[in-house]
Amino acid sequence: MNLRSLFAATVLAAAIPAIAAPVTYNVDPTHTFPRFSYNHLGMSTQLSKFNKTTGTVVFDKAAKTGSVDVTIDTTSVETGSSLFNGHIQGEEFLDTAKFPTATFKSTKVVFDGDKPASIEGNLTIKGVTKPVTLTVTHFVNQAHPMMKVDAIGANASTVIKRSEFNAAKYVPYVGDEVTITLSIEAVAAK
Repeated sequence: MNLRSLFAATVLAAAIPAIAAPVTYNVDPTHTFPRFSYNHLGMSTQLSKFNKTTGTVVFDKAAKTGSVDVTIDTTSVETGSSLFNGHIQGEEFLDTAKFPTATFKSTKVVFDGDKPASIEGNLTIKGVTKPVTLTVTHFVNQAHPMMKVDAIGANASTVIKRSEFNAAKYVPYVGDEVTITLSIEAVAAK
């Protein structure tokens, strides 16, 4: 290859845009909190959360594809009452002695333009797996303002029937429908 051919090949290679690849993001456990809410005796909406969540998100902006794999430590439930935390972990509800985690594994991410609009996948609670669709209400992909690394943030929610996951105690007095909201932040894996 002569010098002119080498120069032309170098210029051509520089002119071709880099093909984007999927980026894997690790869930930031200090800023990711799944929450759940339900109607309590027709009197109020109870709000609770889980304090320990791990997982990964894969996002390919150019190809408009992605995946989500999240594990929730159900023993980290926070209801606002230590007595009720234990109650929720009991056999009638989460049965954390036998099932200390819940998982969500996506099967499809649906995009609206450049952003995910919904995430279809399988939710497993108490060893029962059901298909659910998370509706994405907020999504951002940018450099983390403090960490200066590529990051994503999102809010998404779905509604399930707890009776379908073998947790029907007190239905219908305590609502069967449970709204699950996932507020997630994740940073690019190194």
